[in-house]
Amino acid sequence: MADSKIYVTEEGLQKLKDEYNNLVHVVREEVKSELAEARSLGDLSENADWDAARDKQAQVESRIAELEGMLNHYELIDTKKGSKRIVHIGSTVKIEFLDTKEEAEYTIVGSTEADPLNGRLSNETPLAQAILDSRVGDTRTVDVAVPYDVIIIDIN
Repeated sequence: MADSKIYVTEEGLQKLKDEYNNLVHVVREEVKSELAEARSLGDLSENADWDAARDKQAQVESRIAELEGMLNHYELIDTKKGSKRIVHIGSTVKIEFLDTKEEAEYTIVGSTEADPLNGRLSNETPLAQAILDSRVGDTRTVDVAVPYDVIIIDIN
């Protein structure tokens, strides 16, 4: 993760910070209490509560480390300004799938904020990769197992 940027919007960055703070200041303390309580029950070799608390601790610490990596290597996406002539991360793009004639609108975001069912497409997806740096009217082929073509209708 040290070499790659994590693209986030201001809203996404705040969510990452909130999750990090919650894990560090609330959940980590809860896990410490659970470990102390399980330790007080005696023999740790056959103590299911101890094992569960240790597993939870490992998951929490792993997520904290992951979030620290993201927060140390993010690049803020400015969705309010930028070219409306060229598709970039942060653009909202209306496209038409040429095979089905269906239209869709997506905002291109970083992978941590992706939610395709709600119109938020990761910049790492084949579709986003195909349309980045395109202009209105451009036709692009999406390189997947069964390639398909899209045309850029609008960029916001």
